Amino acid sequence: MAAPPVSIIIVSWNARSVVQKCLPSVVATDYPDLEIIFADNASTDGTAAWIAREYPEEVKIVRHPENGLFCRGNNAALPHATGRFVVLLNNDVEVPPGWLRPLVDAATQAPDVAAVQPKMLQYDDRDRFEYAGAAGGLLDRAGYPFARGRLFDIMERDRGQYDDARDVFWATGAALLLRRSALNEVGLLDERFEMHMEEIDLCWRLQRHGYRVRVAPESTVYHIGGASLPQSSPRKTYYNFRNSLLVLYKNLPPSAWRTTLPLRVACDTAALGRALALGNLEEAGALLRAYRDAFRMRRHYRDQRPSPSDPTVLPPYRGLVPVDYFLRGRRTFAELPASSFRNLYGTAPERGTSERL
Repeated sequence: MAAPPVSIIIVSWNARSVVQKCLPSVVATDYPDLEIIFADNASTDGTAAWIAREYPEEVKIVRHPENGLFCRGNNAALPHATGRFVVLLNNDVEVPPGWLRPLVDAATQAPDVAAVQPKMLQYDDRDRFEYAGAAGGLLDRAGYPFARGRLFDIMERDRGQYDDARDVFWATGAALLLRRSALNEVGLLDERFEMHMEEIDLCWRLQRHGYRVRVAPESTVYHIGGASLPQSSPRKTYYNFRNSLLVLYKNLPPSAWRTTLPLRVACDTAALGRALALGNLEEAGALLRAYRDAFRMRRHYRDQRPSPSDPTVLPPYRGLVPVDYFLRGRRTFAELPASSFRNLYGTAPERGTSERL
């Protein structure tokens, strides 16, 4: 089978040292029909000049006039991509030569697969899963994201326990292969999100249109992580809580939103109390601002919400991960009760079908 053309988009802002560390591995990717697009978000550190000097033939540089962060940076670069498939790749991801082919194979073998991620391991600890996506992402009933191999800040050792290729609910935006025709149908990344949770929103929208999201663990990549914002950043807290609420509002049916919101508020109130008890006043303030702004932004999405006639796609885990983690002491994905998962860990319903709460 001929290899379909693939475009890799790498968005970056003032991260020359990280790019110098990871971009050479991307250029060395073993794939016959590949274009690499470096989308520079108005960096001032000479990253684009270094790439132009080192890889004048291998990398196409797109210079954005300002820092559009992750979402707008990728969306603005997409018109420059010619591939049948597009890979969004963080600038701090190192890849082995054969990483791309399993992702392409997973998408070409099934026309309803629109998004595929590799297994994501840590750059500095290469037998441990990385926070951003691990071996495929899921959501609990209140919209808290977790992954096979990662619950909250606990990253498991990779012992091959999640080496089964399967459907998942969301795939990490740190290394995400997307079917271009599906993007044309459902739309691009939500630029109001700016960064964080945008891939969960996109994957949920894809499933609402009848597409599937997969993890292909035959492919493994290594993520440095925290290159944009460290885990402890109040700004990261703000984006994560605000955008998570918007993901739920946009994609849950209105009836499900009304029953989910009180549950989510209760969990987030506990998170707020924990931050205050630990003296993390900046984190607490970020959480409160996230709620304020999420409710202000709802008006932008009222026309995009599911209608009663649309297929209902619900988070795959019926339990509450904060309860499992903090109260029941469950620290690994395997400790979550299998009976609490619906619909094969998030496989989207077939077109024309629906699933009830």
